[in-house]
Amino acid sequence: MSKLTDFLAGSGILVADGATGTQLQKAGLKPGASPERWNLENPDSIRALHRSYIEAGANVVLTNTFGGTRFRLARHGLESQAREINAAAANLAREVAGDSVFVFGDIGPSGELLKPLGKLTYEDAVTGFAEQARGLLAGGVDAILIETMSDINEAKAAVEGVRQVSADLPLLVTFSFDTHGRTMMGARPEKVAKEIWALGVTAIGANCGRTLTETLTAIEQMRAAVPEAILMAKPNAGLPHASGSDMVYDVTPEVMAEYAHKFAAQKVKIFGGCCGSTPEHIRAIAKALQG
Repeated sequence: MSKLTDFLAGSGILVADGATGTQLQKAGLKPGASPERWNLENPDSIRALHRSYIEAGANVVLTNTFGGTRFRLARHGLESQAREINAAAANLAREVAGDSVFVFGDIGPSGELLKPLGKLTYEDAVTGFAEQARGLLAGGVDAILIETMSDINEAKAAVEGVRQVSADLPLLVTFSFDTHGRTMMGARPEKVAKEIWALGVTAIGANCGRTLTETLTAIEQMRAAVPEAILMAKPNAGLPHASGSDMVYDVTPEVMAEYAHKFAAQKVKIFGGCCGSTPEHIRAIAKALQG
């Protein structure tokens, strides 16, 4: 077993980091710009992001590669640098994390619809996800997290792509349940849990979403559907609303910490924050779960 799978087999709980995009915007990333470009052009800000979460108590940091497939990078003219960008992101996270904090290579959705709803073929999706995984693995990640998925078939393509690169690297898959208890593509938590866990992944779960309560409900349904599953959750700090020129998330660190206990009651093994969550949120979570 890897160090990660060994830990997950025990009784402890890992605290993951919080938001990437909203934190980088605070550091000067322009709206609509590519966060992944900063892995090459502004590495100090990426190091500072990881350091802020680790100092807050995170045991897991995600690489700055949510949009790191060639499909999303093409929107910024960066598709030819996909492997370089992902390897650089993983190297930056590894540099700050050292040996005491896990680094998860972050793979988000392609941003495309698979055929027959869209133009992307399953085979091309697999190839694109494999390319990203290859860069992340070259940079020294401990595991790969496929996150914020809404299409089960796309998630399966991502799993297949990662497995083309490594047959035994720990692999976690989380979906966003943000449409009346379903994903944007209509998948229910129970169906997701059964189909994705059957692929032999390390963990499944839920991230992003609309509210803490809805994400907790999704986790409860996944737990009921696959009682033996290892679960991960990384909910948003609520939904954003405009306050002047800023976007503000309503969930406080204290509320996030209260919910951390509710997720832990479902035997979630990895818990952190998604959009809108800050180092202060992660510090409160770490104190609640490990303090």
